[in-house]
Parts: sequence; structure tokens; C-alpha cells
Amino acid sequence: MWPLKVPLLKPVDSFLACVATSTQANGRRKKLLGAKEAVREAGQELRRAASSRTVHALQKKDWTVEGMSAGEFVEWAYGNGMKTVTGRKIRDALMAAPRDERCPMCSTGTVRQLDHVVPKSLFPALCVDPLNLVPVCERCNLLKGNTQPSTVEKTLLHPYLDRISHDRWLDARTVHDHAIVRLEFFVTPPASWDTTLASRVRNHFDFFELGTLYASEANRTITDITYRLTLLRSRGGAAVVQRHLGEEAESRFASDPNSVTGVTYAALAADDRYCQR
Repeated sequence: MWPLKVPLLKPVDSFLACVATSTQANGRRKKLLGAKEAVREAGQELRRAASSRTVHALQKKDWTVEGMSAGEFVEWAYGNGMKTVTGRKIRDALMAAPRDERCPMCSTGTVRQLDHVVPKSLFPALCVDPLNLVPVCERCNLLKGNTQPSTVEKTLLHPYLDRISHDRWLDARTVHDHAIVRLEFFVTPPASWDTTLASRVRNHFDFFELGTLYASEANRTITDITYRLTLLRSRGGAAVVQRHLGEEAESRFASDPNSVTGVTYAALAADDRYCQR
């Protein structure tokens, strides 16, 4: 997963920016502003839970804003608030955080939406908390939905808080099916990881079906390089092919130790049968 810079904006400041221009009709702005302390407390609780790895233990609380339901609060604070001039600035800053617009949850999709790490339907007070808003691709957002983990091992990785991109943990093996070669991707945790982190990464990998996603990416790469490798093989044999694949892998790993393309090249380079075919 690709890490993102932790947003510096405080939850209350984000909230006030989103509701600053709310309509006065039915005393709506006054009602929204009345939730300021609840938003502050919810933000503090989220940060305590994140630092102690207990986000899974957060309990849904009775949500009451005088004269406003939880659904109305989310609609006006988030749905309407992120469309205001000040709210859009916050949204744009969050959406611009990923490198090359890559989804931090899968590393392949293009960011198109904001996802609530802790579902806004369960925790409305966190609906505009920057720490709770992550830019993601549509696929990852749909897969995640309103999922709330039941254990720390089932807690999905948080792009702002979980820093694993500097470690090589993604791996793949080649599978020969007659004349066709394909890759199977899997997680190989570094020895320095504790068992909880290893379980979380495996769960994240399985939850977002990254094995299938990455295999599709690898298949496209294999198709694209077939002609090039055929030429290299005719000119210098398997050794030239193997060296070329290794260099391509090294180039990808220089910027991303878990590059799907890099892992693809490395797995192919390690397969003597593929290099000689």
C-alpha cells in the first residue's frame, strides 16, 4: 500500500470549514455548530484508538444533535459541506495527496472518491475528520463499503498511519499451463514484522482481492513483453533474457519495493523455464 502524508488539519477546523456557510433555514447552522464539542471529542477518540491499534474496538454511540438526526448531520456536514468553497479546498487537498493519483489501498487504481475509514453511518461525528477521509479508487471504495473490523487482525491498513512501503512484502510465483505462463501473487512478511502486522497485511491483501487484481496486471505485462523477449532470446539466449528481466525488476523496485510490475519481472527472471522458452 502506498503511504500518504498525515493531514494536519484538525477535525474541528475541518468541521467548521464545512458548515460555515450552511443555510440558516430551520436554524440548521446553529444546530450544526452545536455539535462542535462532540466532533472534537470524536476526533480525539479516533486518534487514541489509532495510536493504540484499537480502532476495531470503537463503539457506535447514540448520536444526538438537538433537532437533527444523524443522517441529516452527515448530509449537511459532509454531503453539502464538502461542496462549499471552503469544504472543496479540504477535499481537493485530500484527493491530491496520492502520488500519481494511485489508490493507496491497492496501488493500481486511480483515486476518484473519498472513503471513510470508520463508516460515517456508524460514526457521524467523524464524517469530515481528515484522518478519517482517504482518497481511493472506485473499486476499493465499493469493496470496503461500511466494513467495520471485529479484531485488530481484521483492521484494514490505514494509508496515513501504517508505513509498510519501505519493506518488500509482495511476492509472486510463476505457474505454467501448457504454453501459457501466469503469476500467483501472495504476501511474504519480513522477519522484522510482528504477527499482528503480518496478519493485517494478509487480511488487507485478501479483502481487496489484490491477488486477482495483480495477476491481471501481470498478464498484461507478460503479453506486452513477449515480442521483446523473443528477440532477446534469439540474439543471446536465456541468459540475456534473464539479465534483461532482472534489470527491469531492479528499476521498478528503486521507486517502489512492492511494484506489481517489478515483482512480475523478478518472478519471470527467476524462472529458468520461462527464460529458455
